[in-house]
Amino acid sequence: MPLIVHKYGGTSMGSTERIRNVAKRVAKWARAGHQMVVVPSAMSGETNRLLALAKELAPPKQTDALCRELDMLAATGEQASSALLAIALQAEGMESVSYAGWQVPILTNSAYTKARIESIDDRKIRGDLAEGKIVIVTGFQGVDDDGHITTLGRGGSDTSAVAVAAAMQADECLIYTDVDGVYTTDPRVVPEARRLATVSFEEMLEMASLGSKVLQIRSVEFAGKYRVPLRVLSSFTPWDIDIQEEARSGTLITFEEDEKMERAVVSGIAFNRDEAKISILGVPDRPGIAYNILGAVADANIEVDVIIQNISKDGKTDFSFTVHRNEYARTMDVLKTKVLPALGTDRLEGDTRICKVSIVGIGMRSHVGIASKMFRALSEEGINIQMISTSEIKTSVVIDEKYMELAVRALHRAFDLEQPSS
Repeated sequence: MPLIVHKYGGTSMGSTERIRNVAKRVAKWARAGHQMVVVPSAMSGETNRLLALAKELAPPKQTDALCRELDMLAATGEQASSALLAIALQAEGMESVSYAGWQVPILTNSAYTKARIESIDDRKIRGDLAEGKIVIVTGFQGVDDDGHITTLGRGGSDTSAVAVAAAMQADECLIYTDVDGVYTTDPRVVPEARRLATVSFEEMLEMASLGSKVLQIRSVEFAGKYRVPLRVLSSFTPWDIDIQEEARSGTLITFEEDEKMERAVVSGIAFNRDEAKISILGVPDRPGIAYNILGAVADANIEVDVIIQNISKDGKTDFSFTVHRNEYARTMDVLKTKVLPALGTDRLEGDTRICKVSIVGIGMRSHVGIASKMFRALSEEGINIQMISTSEIKTSVVIDEKYMELAVRALHRAFDLEQPSS
């Protein structure tokens, strides 16, 4: 009997009527002979509402103790939606049971608000499936070795679903969202954006890391590591759509690079508004300086993205990097208190009005001139590039935030992404 994992986002769970439709869809798959595990997000807006309440009461400085309580609070959103879905399935005549992450358990490390899954004990889930029940597991959360509830960061329900699918060796993991697949870029920015029938795991990993909101990056990492068949599709198609048609819809994240995919030089344009740039000026140019700076940032559990060190002049250099905008103030504090005094400089600059725009495509491996074509398209629009980062299958630029949409439209047009692949 095939084992299928469904994941439903907050919009899909946004009201009792939508939860009822999810229950009907899941019941359809169960009646078709599939063992079903469902991972729902909190109802749309619920996590934001809870965290807004916390913000009104929180002390000015973020501590581990505060982050622990934020996880305790935020985890309740998924617990509510999971219980509601179980109730709706029972109303459909289906046996169902819901579990919080700590009940499974889904074991994580203790990095509150952005924990990482370490292991999943699937015995309880398998036992219920063997009894013919539909099992619902809260997304976004787990429990550490000390029994504290943890959360996985925004979009963490994607990661929960793929991790459960990997642990149980599911036949497929279907990620239901409010869009009908992965597009060449955000259709709200470029109305001509095209839905991709397939996208390679490597491309999806890059797009997720570069700002695409369709899937959380760690969910794609899990899918790649454990080779979990993954499909992104819409929860707003009629629930009674033919199950075979539904199983072929959306976008398939594939591990095979077929000939058609190899001919696609650039598959998509990703962008991220949530970036901030930090520059330390007049840094001594000596071995270990990058570690001295970024080691302290890493110790504060802050992720760094694009990094640039300028050519040395008179024994001094400038060192710049980007972080998530939510981490900007904390990063500046770490640098001022722990890094600058040791470097003998106080020349620190920051800019929160930047964004990152990227082109992604596995075809870039075997084609020359792609980066220059990107830079020409931006130049023709008068857009200045502040930082550049590249890999085998992507090129990213940091630019002024006010030019983001113009840049995305220009690049989408330059690489003919509105046209179907030949």
